[in-house]
Amino acid sequence: MAAQPRDETGPRHVAIIMDGNGRWATNRGRPRLFGHHAGARRVREVVEACPEVGVDYLTIFAFSTENWKRTQVEVAGLMSLFRRYIAKETRALRDRNVRVRFIGDRVRLDAKLIQLMDDLERETETCTGTNLTIALNYGGRDEVARATKRLARDVRDGKLDPEEVTVETLPRYLDTHVLPDPDLVIRTSGEARISNFLLWQSAYAEYEFVDTLWPDFTAEEFASLVGSYGKRDRRFGGVKT
Repeated sequence: MAAQPRDETGPRHVAIIMDGNGRWATNRGRPRLFGHHAGARRVREVVEACPEVGVDYLTIFAFSTENWKRTQVEVAGLMSLFRRYIAKETRALRDRNVRVRFIGDRVRLDAKLIQLMDDLERETETCTGTNLTIALNYGGRDEVARATKRLARDVRDGKLDPEEVTVETLPRYLDTHVLPDPDLVIRTSGEARISNFLLWQSAYAEYEFVDTLWPDFTAEEFASLVGSYGKRDRRFGGVKT
C-alpha cells in the first residue's frame, strides 16, 4: 500500500515499549525466548505500517539497562536474536527506505553486535522514509547521566558557559538529539508504567497502555491507536480560548 498523505493531527513520532514477549511464550508452554522471536517478527509489521498511518519516526524499546538482571540464558539468547535480526533485516530495511539508528550505551555490548549496529546505521543513512530508532541497552536515567557528563566536560573545557545551560541545552547532548520528541508512547501487555524509557523526551507525550501482549500487537491495533491520538486535546500547560 502506498503511503498516505500525512495527517497533521496525528503523531509524527511514536515510541513503543514492547512488553509481554515472555508471558506470551509462557502462556503457550514455550520458553521465554520463543516469545522474543515472535516479538521480533511483529516489529517488521509495525515498521511497514508507519508510512500508511503517517508516522515518520518510530522508536522501539528493545533492551533496557535493567534487563541485564535477567537470567544469563535469556540475556545471551536476546543478544543472539539482535545479531540475527540485524543481519537478516538490513537489506529489507534499506529496500523499504527505512533509516535506522540505535540509542543506548554500547559499552556492555559485544563487538560483533556493535559492528552489526554500525553497519546497519551506515547502510541506511541515506534512506528518507520511516526513521526507526532501536533502544538497545538503553535507560532514560542512564542517558541523562551520560548527557550531563558530556555537558559538564564542555563547561570544563570552556566550550559552554554554565549560564547558557537551559532546558534547550541538555537535549543536544542526549542520544536522541537528532530526533523530535515522541508525541505518543504505547506500552503493550497491560502494565501501566514507563520503565525508564525516554524520560526527558516524553515529558509532554500522550500515553496508551494496552492489554495486548507484544507478539499479538497488530498493525491494525497500531493504526487504531495512532488514529485516536488526533482526538486528544493537547494544551501543553496552556488553556485554549
